[in-house]
Amino acid sequence: MQGSRPPSVQFNVRWNSCVARCAFAVWFPLCSHAATQLTAAEIIHRSVEANERDWKAGPSFSHVERDIDKHDNVLVDRTWEVFLMDGSPYKRLIGIDGHPLSEARQKQEADRESHELARRRAETPSERRVRIDRYRRDREHDHILMTQMEVAFNFHLTGEGTWSGHPVYVLDAEPKPDYVPPNHEAKVLTGMKGKLWVDKAGFHWARVEAEVVHTVTFAGFLARVGPGTRFILEKEPVNAEIWQPQRFQDQVVASILFWQRNSSTADTFSDYRPNGAISSLPGPRRTFHVQLERQKIEQVLQRQNRHQPAVIDHQ
Repeated sequence: MQGSRPPSVQFNVRWNSCVARCAFAVWFPLCSHAATQLTAAEIIHRSVEANERDWKAGPSFSHVERDIDKHDNVLVDRTWEVFLMDGSPYKRLIGIDGHPLSEARQKQEADRESHELARRRAETPSERRVRIDRYRRDREHDHILMTQMEVAFNFHLTGEGTWSGHPVYVLDAEPKPDYVPPNHEAKVLTGMKGKLWVDKAGFHWARVEAEVVHTVTFAGFLARVGPGTRFILEKEPVNAEIWQPQRFQDQVVASILFWQRNSSTADTFSDYRPNGAISSLPGPRRTFHVQLERQKIEQVLQRQNRHQPAVIDHQ
């Protein structure tokens, strides 16, 4: 037929067209992936924004907190219900050494809670303002360190993986030689390096590890924090948008004047609920159903005991 192509030409045209389509199908996703690949700086910037939202949401949640502290070979293990009472947190003791309180001790803690509520309700406006300002200053101390991480370190994306079931970016952090801390609290960052696991979906910090690699001095040469000091923070989602701490562990090697002051802490956090779900304290005195409280606390402590990390021993 006039105008028709020989079979060999038709085959070549079809083959070249097929190769072109296959090449495009392979190359286009690669180009798109390269175009959307985030840099370490972008990941860190987004993670700081996400953690800012988490930090602001913190006071809106009640939780159970277990603190195991070791100072000078003395171990203290306490478990608390922590909730907001008239503008600042209140910690109600619910366990000692991993066991619920006796009924008598529970009633004693209930009386202490009622008395504290009455005291806060009787405060003058000035007294209340001082109490709440103190709480806000304590929170700001941790907040400053979090926000300074973006400017205090050089970050390098080393890979991807999973942490506690969440896909994450993995980044190393090295201190910037020219970083100038804005205050006393941030000075410790100048002697640290670290590693971050950042949730890929929402850019929350899933895990942070940091350690002091050279001595940092404070107040002239009166106080020092030295190598061997380590921190670990792990977070978990408490709802679809907010993550909160699940574990914090530290080992501090420090000296004040000529005294060595080593300590270690292992804190776990669980049972996050909107503030007021644990204790809204609507009246001057809260009625306790002691047996029900004891059963609930035993369940919480059993979960805590299964997941509680060992306290670091300096010996």
